Amino acid sequence: MKTLTRLALATLACAATLGVHARTAEDKLLAALKQAYPGTAFDTVTATPIPHVFEVWMGDNVGFVADTRPNYMIFGRLVDLRAMRDLTAPKLAQRANAASPVAQTAATIDVRQLPLADAIASTQGKGERVLYLFTDPHCPYCRQLEPELVKVPNLRIYNFMVPFQDQALPLRIWCATDRLAAWRSAVSGSLDGQSAPVRCGHPLDRNLALASKLGVQGTPTLIFADGARETGLISASEIEAHLAQAASSRTSGKNIKE
Repeated sequence: MKTLTRLALATLACAATLGVHARTAEDKLLAALKQAYPGTAFDTVTATPIPHVFEVWMGDNVGFVADTRPNYMIFGRLVDLRAMRDLTAPKLAQRANAASPVAQTAATIDVRQLPLADAIASTQGKGERVLYLFTDPHCPYCRQLEPELVKVPNLRIYNFMVPFQDQALPLRIWCATDRLAAWRSAVSGSLDGQSAPVRCGHPLDRNLALASKLGVQGTPTLIFADGARETGLISASEIEAHLAQAASSRTSGKNIKE
C-alpha cells in the first residue's frame, strides 16, 4: 500500500513538474517576443499539438512561432489534417465575439434573415430539415464535406458560395445553366476556373459581405435552423446530431409560446 502511495505521489509530482515546464516555455517565449519586438502588443502564447510550435495572439491576429527560432512567424491557420478540422477558426470567432457587441450576435444567427436567393439550393428527400452552408469550391474541406452531406436524408441545403480565394470558379458555377450540377462538378474536380471568363449577375460580393457580417471566417461553415454553427469538416453523424438539436430547440420554443 505504501509503495502504491509513493508511486501515486511521484506520478502527481511528475505531472505537476511537466505542467510547470509547459507554462514556463510559454511564458519564456512571450517574454522573449515582447523584448525583441516592443512595438507589437503580444497578448498570449499557448502550446499547439506540434512540439516547439506555439500559437501567438496579437489582438485579433494570430501567428505561429517555434521557440527554437522565435525570429520567424507564420501567419495563417492551424489545421488538423487527420481530423480535417480548422483548429484556429473557433478561436478567431470567439475573439471576434468578445471584442464586438455586434459580432456577439453572430454566434447565434437568425436564419430567417438569410438571403436565400443568393444561395444554391438543393433537396434530399422531402427536405423537411434545413442546413445553410458557407463554402468555397476551392476549399478541400468543402469538397470532402459533400459525401457526408449526401448521407443525410430529408434535407434542404442552401449553399452560399464565398470566393475567399478567387471568383473565377465560383462565377462559372453561378453563371451555369444548372448551378447545382456545376457545383458538384467543381467539388469533384471536373470543373475549374481556367476556361474563358464568364459574366452574369451574381451574389458573390454580397455573400462575402454577409460572411463578414456574420463572422464567418472559414469554410465550410454550417449553420443550422436554430442558428447554431459549426466550422470545418464534420461527419454525417455530427450533422444529424446538430439537426436533431435544432429540431428540439424549435419544438421547445413553440411550447414556450403556447
